[in-house]
Amino acid sequence: MKAPIFLLIAGLLVHPAGVMAEPRGGIAMHGAPGEDADFSHFPYAEPNAPKGGKVRFAEQGTFDSLNPFIVKGGAAEGVRQYVYETLMARAYDEPFSLYGLIAETIDTPPDRSWVEFTLNPKAKFSDGAPITVEDVIFSHAVLRDRGRPNHRSYYKKVTKVEKTGDRSVRFTFDGSGDREMPLIMALMPILPSHLLTPDTFEKTTLKPPVGSGPYIVAEVDPGKRITYKRDPDYWARDLPVNRGRFNFDEIRIDYFRDASSMFEGFKSGLVDLREELNPTLWAQGYDFPALRDGRVVKESLPIQTPAGMSALAFNTRRPQFADPRVRQALIRLFDYAWMDRTLYHDLFAYSQSYFVRSELSSHGRPADATERRLLAPFPDAVKPEIMDGAFSFRASDGTGQNRQGRVEALKLLEAAGYVLRDGTLVNAETGKPFTFEILARNRAQERLLLTYAAALKQVGIDARIRQVDAAQYERRKLTFDFDMIPNYWGASLSPGNEQSFRWGSKSAETEGSLNLPGVQSEAVDAMIEAILAAQTRDDFVSAVRALDRVLLSGDYVVPLFYLPDQWIAHWKRLKRPQSTPLYGYQIDTWWYDEDSKTGASAPTP
Repeated sequence: MKAPIFLLIAGLLVHPAGVMAEPRGGIAMHGAPGEDADFSHFPYAEPNAPKGGKVRFAEQGTFDSLNPFIVKGGAAEGVRQYVYETLMARAYDEPFSLYGLIAETIDTPPDRSWVEFTLNPKAKFSDGAPITVEDVIFSHAVLRDRGRPNHRSYYKKVTKVEKTGDRSVRFTFDGSGDREMPLIMALMPILPSHLLTPDTFEKTTLKPPVGSGPYIVAEVDPGKRITYKRDPDYWARDLPVNRGRFNFDEIRIDYFRDASSMFEGFKSGLVDLREELNPTLWAQGYDFPALRDGRVVKESLPIQTPAGMSALAFNTRRPQFADPRVRQALIRLFDYAWMDRTLYHDLFAYSQSYFVRSELSSHGRPADATERRLLAPFPDAVKPEIMDGAFSFRASDGTGQNRQGRVEALKLLEAAGYVLRDGTLVNAETGKPFTFEILARNRAQERLLLTYAAALKQVGIDARIRQVDAAQYERRKLTFDFDMIPNYWGASLSPGNEQSFRWGSKSAETEGSLNLPGVQSEAVDAMIEAILAAQTRDDFVSAVRALDRVLLSGDYVVPLFYLPDQWIAHWKRLKRPQSTPLYGYQIDTWWYDEDSKTGASAPTP
């Protein structure tokens, strides 16, 4: 590092501000990272896993671009994961810890007001060009100004970028107190500045991109198939974060028009692995010859992260959903118990929280002192029963009648200004019927939505279900052109900046954001700020629970269900490590072994 940036005092590097510099190979959001400086591989990866073989995955829909960093177009699956790399790599057996990849070390002061990275001198792109500080600075600028909305939002918090050495770069942040920013910058994808310009970056393209990742794009059949081949000259293959990973020589992803044909592709052996989300298929659809004779393995794998929120999102920008009493009524009309039993074989659990299945959930827990202090400036933001931990979404008796739900819903609708006239719910003043449209992407969604629409019809609400193709569905979702839409918001053990993109007031008017309901709440914004400013795990957990309480109190979605485990089916030629990390199975740690006799064994060293 250059002398003007650091002073050498008593043999120690000291920043001008007086904070000792401690560049390290890893960082955790809270506390210290779990791995020692000399760790050899992630515990959930098998370092002796054999390399080789071809694997085939499936996606539903289509694609028309190989640029995953812009809103325009639909990017092919895998480009972001296999072709491009970030400054540091995430460990999936820790809540939120990162270790060196393109960046050899990371340095940040206690207040995390800036972060500095030193690049690995071996880092290079697949065309052989070295990764430079200029590439890092270019990546930040182009993603900030022309990238997806989440990138623009995150990277605008950087107020200054400095090249501090031949291989080092520093980002200084605004005064927002966002302690996650050093990790957010560490996860920034690095783009080749020698091949891109701001203008070309913003265009869709089917030209194979150049990145620094373990794979290169070998073949593209637009809209139908993309094939990746392992780069034999991959620069980072021997780093600890990569040992035992990226074992397949070739990865092919085929696109299917609908879910049925995709499942048939798996059954016939055209697809090697399937993560099952459909309980009906899981319960009844896997009785086929390859599974019966052992060529296909069916597993339920543990996962220890929040299940996230699967729900029907109200678009509160639309007048019919502006009144929270209307939203509460439609939530009460959703018959959880009956739908789970008749549609899903009682295999699902009910979503009672945005962070269900984890310590971050507020469900069943009274607010602690830290939560109450955070929420004190917003006395009306949380319902008393949610503050006390006594609230649950009510399950009916499972008979399909849901009489109590209908009675409660009609009272709420009447209070909101609606009346029943000749079996139709209408606005008492205008006489306009209560009607809205629910978008569906596939038949599985349509089945659920038709059942829900039938329940709404019992109180005079006309809910029309419209199934659209994948491209139209995504376009309407990105532009908030819907009344109600199914969506899934995943969650990690360390939620942070993405919460602003999902629930922050500014994101409500930002096309492409995940704030589908249009949440605009000072309390939500304040809880997100508290999450980002938390310095201890205890304060962090309290802030997340407080956010959970505010979101639940806002009645922004009709919560649906979640899976208690990960359901995986795969052909026996695919093998996996014996241990599964907190975040569930990681396909990049699996390997191919045509002759192996067991379903999940590690190779002999």
